[in-house]
Amino acid sequence: MSEHDNLTESDQMSNELVEDSTKFPILPLRNTVLFPQQIFPIYIGREQSLKLINDQTESGNKMIVVVAQKDVTVENPTEDDLFEYGTLAMVMKVFNMPDQQKSVIVQGIARVRIKKYLTSEPYFIGVVERLEDKTDRSLKLDALTNNLRHIYSKLIKIAPYLSDDQLKQIENVKDPGQLTDRTISLMHIPSSEKQEVLEQLDPKDRIEKATIIVNREIQRIELGEKIQSDVQDEISKSQREYYLREQMKAIRKELGEDEQSVEVSEIEKKIADAKMPEPVHKIAMKEMERLKRIPSHSPEYTVARTYIDWLSDLPWSVETKDNDDINKARQVLEGDHYGLEKVKERVLEHLAVRKLKRARSKGKDRLKSPILCFGGPPGTGKTSIGKSIAAAMGRKFVRLSLGGVRDEAEIRGHRRTYIGALPGRIISGLKKAGTNNPIFMLDEIDKLGMDFRGDPSSALLEVLDPEQNFAFNDHYLEVDFDLSNVIFITTANRIDQIPGPLRDRMEILEFTGYILDEKVNIAKKFLIPKQIKEHGLKSKEIIFTDTGIRTLVESYTRESGVRNLERQIANICRKTAMDIATGEKKKITVNATQVIDYLGPKKFYSEVAERCSKPGIVVGLAWTAFGGDILFVEASKMPGKGNLKLTGQLGDVMKESVQAAFSYVRSNAEMLGIDPNFHEKYDIHVHVPAGAIPKDGPSAGITMLTAITSLLLDIPVKEKLGLTGEISLRGNVLPIGGLKEKVTAAHRAGLKYIIAPHLNEKDLVDIPEKVKKDMNITFVKDVEEVLKLALGISPNNKQKKSKIK
Repeated sequence: MSEHDNLTESDQMSNELVEDSTKFPILPLRNTVLFPQQIFPIYIGREQSLKLINDQTESGNKMIVVVAQKDVTVENPTEDDLFEYGTLAMVMKVFNMPDQQKSVIVQGIARVRIKKYLTSEPYFIGVVERLEDKTDRSLKLDALTNNLRHIYSKLIKIAPYLSDDQLKQIENVKDPGQLTDRTISLMHIPSSEKQEVLEQLDPKDRIEKATIIVNREIQRIELGEKIQSDVQDEISKSQREYYLREQMKAIRKELGEDEQSVEVSEIEKKIADAKMPEPVHKIAMKEMERLKRIPSHSPEYTVARTYIDWLSDLPWSVETKDNDDINKARQVLEGDHYGLEKVKERVLEHLAVRKLKRARSKGKDRLKSPILCFGGPPGTGKTSIGKSIAAAMGRKFVRLSLGGVRDEAEIRGHRRTYIGALPGRIISGLKKAGTNNPIFMLDEIDKLGMDFRGDPSSALLEVLDPEQNFAFNDHYLEVDFDLSNVIFITTANRIDQIPGPLRDRMEILEFTGYILDEKVNIAKKFLIPKQIKEHGLKSKEIIFTDTGIRTLVESYTRESGVRNLERQIANICRKTAMDIATGEKKKITVNATQVIDYLGPKKFYSEVAERCSKPGIVVGLAWTAFGGDILFVEASKMPGKGNLKLTGQLGDVMKESVQAAFSYVRSNAEMLGIDPNFHEKYDIHVHVPAGAIPKDGPSAGITMLTAITSLLLDIPVKEKLGLTGEISLRGNVLPIGGLKEKVTAAHRAGLKYIIAPHLNEKDLVDIPEKVKKDMNITFVKDVEEVLKLALGISPNNKQKKSKIK
């Protein structure tokens, strides 16, 4: 008699037992789902479940409902912890276990849905509804059944927990629903997926769900086998390589050609040649002894070898000889850069001091190298003159950009405990230079960042301090390196953004914007020859006239430096190359007309005269991070009650300057010849154009006052006049900063007259002679002098002419 025949007899018996009954005891199960026709052993351990089985055994009623728990961790489930669908089952056999618990063999009969729980004590009893499979057969269902049988036979061949006997069992099952139940019940998949199959009443939906599950299980097993195979292959390969490597070692040892011995000898020679200081040499040899004991294929070997390589590659005793010929150094600096006299003078002074001290101290005294900081607008030659200094002194040049650096380890390096650790950029730069006394340029030091990884600017304090940097300790090397022979040069666009302690360690040299004549000379001597060469032209094929260069500077660029000027020159060279390459022209003379033909309409033009021809409009002078600039201040009045409106994106300090100027005008209106009651009739609106650009600072005080006074007196300001100076409520003109940049910008914009505070007269020494010659700069102490010069008025005599000629 087959197992199928046994199931049929059980079905007949169960049908008789449940024919007139819908109320059954309910047994919760953990970690498993019982399917119809499945015979399954259940281990009973919970008190409620033991009580249920005992009562059923005594009463002789063998029918129960088995339902799975949603959460297997719940020890005493409630109605909400159980699934709605379960299986009607017959208790076939009960075994008593030694630990007072029981093992029950049950056989699934049919799917049921629990309609209602009647009680939960001493165990669950509920009303259930027996569910029947839909019996509609179709061609698609038969195809799905055959497909499931086929892929399941494939699963049995590769799944370690399935056997060929189980394949024979499913071959005898013809019903699609029963086939699905049998295949899923035998698989090791989560109970939640088995429950989903149990709840499918349509055989077609159930078999489609089962097909997906079986296919996924096949893919999982095949992938696992592939991974295992790859791992095993890798292990076998590693073992084979290890065996061969050991054999090669033995052979080389017999021949006296031990590779590691040869490598060790090379490293020891490198250490000896490096001429390290004694403390560093001891550490290197200690690491060398450790290296000898480490197998060459060990990861530790690579770490130790890399460390020793870094120690032996650093220029401990290698230095370049400085150029003692000061006149030759002067020629190099003059040949590379136009202007920048203070910077050149400072470098030559250092060379002179080194020459004298080296000659008179007989090498005993340590000469501290200067820490220079070049501050100024972009394009003024800060970085390029660093290379010229290196050439003039006969030293190597190393450049390190600090813009956006936020990690302290970029400067000091990582500790060797980290995988992939390396020294910081200072030590790396010295290794790259190959000498211990290069010119080391730290570019954009004002743009250093700071975050959770540390503060790079604090790490630079030791590097840029001559009293400390003779013993700089990198985290990776953990030995001292002498940086006192290195000349550090830093660059910045804004000195005020460099942290105070760092700024205090540096000697700051200001780079101001170039004036027109300087730009013309720079273009003729440096920019034009460079661009002619880069564009494959010959000097006789393109000739720039002075008027052409001036047109380029005045009408196509407006900057403190010369970068845009170089771009425009390159633009003209490209167009010239096109004309010559196509045969249209053989020679080009770049004059003002030719510049306009090549570059189109002028981009910039002087609008000072046109804009300042009306009362209430004044030119102010401003300082920016990119050099000096001019700004227009416009004042307007309208009927009102004395309100003051400010626009143009002004900062708080600048707004307060306008308030102070307005208060002075109101308090001294009668003396200035203004209607004392003007504030009862008019509102005043002060606007600074270019409203998208933020503006701030107190130096526009006298500019604001002059604009308001000019408006109320209906007198235009003197032509081509620029003003700068802070104002007090008593009418005093207070000093300002950046006079050199402001005057240079005024000269660039075509102004002829400047009014500045009396206490800034000392700054005249910094202003180029050409600018001082072209401009009339007047220094004033109070507002009365300002109005007298700007508007030609004096207190109680507003028509007196200005003394500016």
